[in-house]
Amino acid sequence: MFRLMPLLLAAFVFTHPAVASDTEALRQQVFDTERAFADSMAERDFEAFRQFLSDEAIFFSGEEALRGSQQVADAWRVYFDGPRAPFSWAPRTVEVLASGTLALSTGPVYDPEGNCVATFSSIWRREANGDWKIVFDKGSPHCD
Repeated sequence: MFRLMPLLLAAFVFTHPAVASDTEALRQQVFDTERAFADSMAERDFEAFRQFLSDEAIFFSGEEALRGSQQVADAWRVYFDGPRAPFSWAPRTVEVLASGTLALSTGPVYDPEGNCVATFSSIWRREANGDWKIVFDKGSPHCD
């Protein structure tokens, strides 16, 4: 039995990413990823925006759900037209599951003049390669 303990411990560490990763470091990764995602809009970089989308992404547009990265990208393409972003956002709160596989980010959405016009909530999934991809996104017309 004691010979199996190191093997069992190793199996646990390698199958539970949060054990091998610091939760605070993962939270910072999601903050940084959300900021980079927002920067893609500010920098008018549609291809960068697409790189953050999970293939399974679901974005809510009013009551309608946009399903899949292609449908989301097609619907959001219009927001990248023109020299000035029609809105911006920034993460205020990020929480990561103990497993280190999913995270929630929320924060304000601003109009071009800097007025808060909504609040976003996004769910990010950590992929096998360690990258965070957005899987759900929904806005609310309420500001904090």
